Amino acid sequence: MIVGTAGHIDHGKTTLVKALTGVDTDRLPEEKRRGISIALGYAFLEAGEALRIGFVDVPGHERLVHTMLSGATGIDHALLLVAADDGVMPQTREHLALLSLLGIRRGTIALTKCDRVDAATCRQRREEVRALVAGTSLAQAAVFEVSATLGEGVRELREHLIAEAAALPPREVAGRGFRLAVDRVFSLAGVGTVCTGTAHAGEVAIGDELLLLPPAPGQSPRRGRVRSLHAQNEPATRASAGQRVAIGLAGLEKDEVERGQWLAAPEIAQWTDRLDARLRLWSGESRPLRGGAPVHVHVGAEQVTGSVAVLGGVDGSTLDALQPGAEAVVQLVLHRPIGAWAGDRVVLRDASATRALAGGVVLDPQAPARYRRTPQRLAELVALTAASPARRLAGLLAQAPMGVDLARFAAGQGVAHDARVTLLAAAGASTVVLGADGPVWALGAAQTAQWEAVALARLARYHEEQPEELGPDLARWRRLAAPRMAEPLWQSLVRRMSSAGQVTISGAAAHLPAHGIQLSALDERLAQKAMPRLRSAGFEGAWARDLAKDAHEPEALVRTTLARLSQRGELFQVVKDLYYAPEAIQALARIARASAVGGDVTAAVFRDRSGLGRKRAIQVLEFFDKVGVLRRVGDAHRLRTDSRLFFDDHEGGGATRADAVEAA
Repeated sequence: MIVGTAGHIDHGKTTLVKALTGVDTDRLPEEKRRGISIALGYAFLEAGEALRIGFVDVPGHERLVHTMLSGATGIDHALLLVAADDGVMPQTREHLALLSLLGIRRGTIALTKCDRVDAATCRQRREEVRALVAGTSLAQAAVFEVSATLGEGVRELREHLIAEAAALPPREVAGRGFRLAVDRVFSLAGVGTVCTGTAHAGEVAIGDELLLLPPAPGQSPRRGRVRSLHAQNEPATRASAGQRVAIGLAGLEKDEVERGQWLAAPEIAQWTDRLDARLRLWSGESRPLRGGAPVHVHVGAEQVTGSVAVLGGVDGSTLDALQPGAEAVVQLVLHRPIGAWAGDRVVLRDASATRALAGGVVLDPQAPARYRRTPQRLAELVALTAASPARRLAGLLAQAPMGVDLARFAAGQGVAHDARVTLLAAAGASTVVLGADGPVWALGAAQTAQWEAVALARLARYHEEQPEELGPDLARWRRLAAPRMAEPLWQSLVRRMSSAGQVTISGAAAHLPAHGIQLSALDERLAQKAMPRLRSAGFEGAWARDLAKDAHEPEALVRTTLARLSQRGELFQVVKDLYYAPEAIQALARIARASAVGGDVTAAVFRDRSGLGRKRAIQVLEFFDKVGVLRRVGDAHRLRTDSRLFFDDHEGGGATRADAVEAA
């Protein structure tokens, strides 16, 4: 259990922690000289076999509340101190407000320095404290009268805290990616860079790789390898959520790490400058919180400035302002990126950072900038208030018309790779898209049926409007039916409809089974003449005029037949009147995939590998852009790894026409 002290300056926090543990948490020379805590201090209490209580001793000075918050975000139990000779003071009230806003519901109150006052004053202070905590998260907390210097009441308080630690439910570790909020960094001879903090989720072991988040602007996250571990002040080979952890890192220099950053497992790595949260405005505020208000935002061990946008009520209703004591869903727009995950506690202080305003929990750490107040988005945010990631995902699937990006969702929820299939099964998705690292997209059952109906209706309408064509290519069909849908989900829907016999895929075109291009006897005769010549043309392809000349047939008739064969997927028109046999296109697609460097295919490399001239190589690459083998990004042709169009059996695919269903 991690215990965090709280209270006004000079109310005895450090002295009491020393009396409980024997450790003086004031470690800096200036702290010794001035007699106050400036930085976070740590001490540990042996509480029995396999039970150690960690104490985070935080400063009480008003100017160091941000330091107090960086230590308080990971605690399990609050120890609020009030000096009997002073009574309730300004920082007592603010620390209590911060603890309440952080959602810390387990706590104990220590009435310190009782040796300095008489019994009547002690009784009066108890009444003051009870009145202070009434209506807060510590309303039912036990109160102990102590004198740390004389040792009075210390044993009883220690036994109480040990009992609280024994009763603390274990933190959920399985299925969560490890992350730690860095609140101190230093170097040790023979060890190197050491980062300390409270482990918020998951488990880490010596040898694991961690990412430092957020990275410097414009850079990728730095990696560090865990060289050594201390958990709860003891050497360890593994450390887990809820422990105070010191991590010795190889690959990271001390100057590269700052307090407030996170060390996280690569699979949950993310950072954000815009997050949605469920927020409660402190009941002691005199005015409502309105959109645009400048604030200081505290998450983990970090603080950053930003502004608030009130989105709506926690029930999905419209709302313009957050009233004192009430809750709402809001968006926090931050002035620089931070690390944040769903479930993290967030505290807001006013623009001058002089008082606590509000507190709550992160709902979506990757919040959208557009459509953030629509009924659809508010319904999604209501779903994200559910108690577990599986229930949140189930709620999203029931609400999200365009499906859920599972990779983004799982990372934002802090779910490890090996738990994502189980998460998906518990949520009950209908359409699932798998990637190299597991499920990447999901669509709910009702939404699947709805989009299939829309797609089929749009295809039928296309046949009515363009009866002479076989059907649109898959990219055009998507633009007509579901332009905002993610490509992988669209491909999965097309596969479902094709497997169910609802649509037929011919080449890169889709059509209803009842609709097709029929060849006349003349077309059949001309095709028999043209196809051998087309196949022999190989990578160069053949022009319609040359095919007509070789067949000794009128060019207009041959051009019409070639167009019909192209619509049926029996040959491919790369540019106007230039046709290729399926075998040649399949081979060229294989060469294009093999030519990719860093995911991009350049005309020069493709030209050299295929033996084509530069102009023809560019024409073929642009054809692959059009049908979905590649995607044009600036001057590059980006390989679409999710497309299996024109895969051959050697590459693990099926026939060319069947695989065309994978094109976007």
